[in-house]
Amino acid sequence: MSFHIVLIEPEIPPNTGNIARLCGATGTVLHLVGKLGFSIDDKQVKRAGLDYWKAVDIRQWQSLEELQKAYPQGRFWYTSKKAVKSHVQAVFLPGDFLIFGKETLGLPEELLQCNREWSIRIPILSPIVRSLNLANAAAIILYEALRQTGQLEG
Repeated sequence: MSFHIVLIEPEIPPNTGNIARLCGATGTVLHLVGKLGFSIDDKQVKRAGLDYWKAVDIRQWQSLEELQKAYPQGRFWYTSKKAVKSHVQAVFLPGDFLIFGKETLGLPEELLQCNREWSIRIPILSPIVRSLNLANAAAIILYEALRQTGQLEG
């Protein structure tokens, strides 16, 4: 069973294009939620994903609640630099949803407060750097989930 990457209101076309390519390469479903800061027909998005769009299962949702209702048994991991638990402390299972907020604001504070035990962060070792690029963060967490579930062997 594949993982799911969920982007809440992504704003930067090349990030979404790169994440789409990541999803195509790993058999991960890409969910786009809410108002996008661009059209998925945008040439910047397609350029970043190159000709891999046909390899990506992309689904769009009006809201996170709509997505969660469609997957009532889903396990949802919320990513935030404010989370206490590191992504390597999480125990991932195939089919998990990895949720990322918009580039400028991240996920809503209320959502994180309600889901503390399901919130994870990527440790940043520099006191100067605030955050990682969205596409890099998605790749880091997805590949840890794939590693934990034995999907990288072979």
